[in-house]
Amino acid sequence: MAAKPITGLILSGGGARAAYQVGVLAGIADLLPPGAANPFPVIVGTSAGAINAVTLASGAIHFADAIRRLTSFWQGFRSHQVLRSDWPGVIRQASRFVCHNLLGLGTPVPVALLDSSPLRKLLNQHLDMNGIDQAIERQHLHAVAVTAFGYESGQAVTFYQGRGAIDPWLRHRRIGLPTRLSVEHLLASSAIPLLFAPIKLGEEFFGDGAVRQSAPISPALHLGASRVLVVGVSGNPQRPTAGDLQPRIFSGQQPSLAQIGGHMLNSTFIDSLEDDIELLQRLNHLSHLMPEHLERRRLGLAPVEVLVVAPSQPLDEIAARHRRELPAALRLFLRGPGATKTSGAGVLSYLLFEAGYCSELIELGRRDALAKRRELCAFLGLPPLS
Repeated sequence: MAAKPITGLILSGGGARAAYQVGVLAGIADLLPPGAANPFPVIVGTSAGAINAVTLASGAIHFADAIRRLTSFWQGFRSHQVLRSDWPGVIRQASRFVCHNLLGLGTPVPVALLDSSPLRKLLNQHLDMNGIDQAIERQHLHAVAVTAFGYESGQAVTFYQGRGAIDPWLRHRRIGLPTRLSVEHLLASSAIPLLFAPIKLGEEFFGDGAVRQSAPISPALHLGASRVLVVGVSGNPQRPTAGDLQPRIFSGQQPSLAQIGGHMLNSTFIDSLEDDIELLQRLNHLSHLMPEHLERRRLGLAPVEVLVVAPSQPLDEIAARHRRELPAALRLFLRGPGATKTSGAGVLSYLLFEAGYCSELIELGRRDALAKRRELCAFLGLPPLS
């Protein structure tokens, strides 16, 4: 008799874009019967996705309640809860960044363009990390993990907390380490380079886990998952079509700093995940072509079922509609690089921690999940809907 599959949940990074993940999870909660247990024994998160992952894991005993709390958390967001958005805070941080990083003045402390110190206070108030132990003890959770990037080692380090003996792993530029997760791990995993200051864990400073994370799905497999649900934050989820090869009309204008930054953020948070999904699908195809008598698992080619839910609308366009929600100081700070213009809204889509924008992403995520209700029900082993 085949072993029961272990479902892993992959929550990618993306700053404020991670609100979309909450909507997808809320849609999944709507599909589950009342009082249903957590359907994701393995939960893996990176960057802002790490915050969602640990929040879900800490409330895994009561899955529906955890989703409601997570939804309320994101729907109530304001920028000042995540970063200093007042005039003194923005000016002070920008001045420190210029003086220390460009002019070499001041003390050698971690300095970034934005001051994310309010986020530490918010997470300490919001999260009950002891809930992870309780969920593991009562077998509502097998393991939860977050990934951060070590600036000195150059390694993508996955810190995980789980039930029983889960062996650490060592691969090229990515390792897994057992630990007791804390708020500091979440701050490290979500510290976007240059925008937010790195966080010291042990003897090394860490930043956003999406940096050089070449195999975002791999940690879930190391933790025992045999199938994975990936909730992405790409605003362009569709595969290329023949129409994409047609000549395009370009403006011929020089890119703004915000446009350049937006592409760099997309490269960090989206490209490696989409490449990993494509690689996994190719390996699954290869596995199905192999003769049955070969030990596919021993060869590292055991098929892994993967289902992807990604935004059906471009998130930068949604962000552009909500740009006036930004506090005045942040709006002025981002106007120079062009982030408040439609062409530079890619950066804005990662930094717009405001209720209107986050609520629209949550609603989009819910709709996208319900649009895939049949696939999700089949994937999670739920009765088919009429």
